[in-house]
Amino acid sequence: MMTLYSDGICPENHCVRLVLAEKDIYFDHQVTQSQILPENLQQLNPYNEILTFVDREVILYEVQIVIEYLDERFPHPPLMPVDPVSRANNRLCRYRIQHDLYSHADVLQRGRSKRKAATARRKIRENLTSLAPIFAQKPYFMSNEYSLMDCYLVPLLWRLPLFGIELPRQAKPVFSYADRLFNREAFQTCLTKIEREMRT
Repeated sequence: MMTLYSDGICPENHCVRLVLAEKDIYFDHQVTQSQILPENLQQLNPYNEILTFVDREVILYEVQIVIEYLDERFPHPPLMPVDPVSRANNRLCRYRIQHDLYSHADVLQRGRSKRKAATARRKIRENLTSLAPIFAQKPYFMSNEYSLMDCYLVPLLWRLPLFGIELPRQAKPVFSYADRLFNREAFQTCLTKIEREMRT
């Protein structure tokens, strides 16, 4: 049986669970929120990070590596393009999502100073607003097909109210995109109790 160790809260953990749900993969979800990792997890992850995925002898512990492994290990439905150029662009877009959005979300999750938190909120708001026209062009993020980019982006959008981020009216395409993907069966299936409460 495959096992995912996660805190049940972090958007990157959420991303992995979403990919697993899209693939309809059964797995054992070990939730830990302790600052001191369980001994077995310390042995699996040399960086003492919670997000760790185990599939028999395979042990992975970085979100992008985990989700690409899952897409290759379970190719249906495919969540990456077939051709090399499109695959590279998909990876590049996920890198930019990490750099332009997740890096600031991390500041908010770690409870940094009020000044740093305010800057992080502003950066996320500005970046998403600037991307709004792109969301209006295609049914999925920069693609006609649902992909790992969507799986990576949507968990962060789910947390905007939790982060205290309100987008302006010109970001309406972002809201439309988010609402459609929030209603996907896989997304609803993979939500933890704590994640559901983020929007109640």
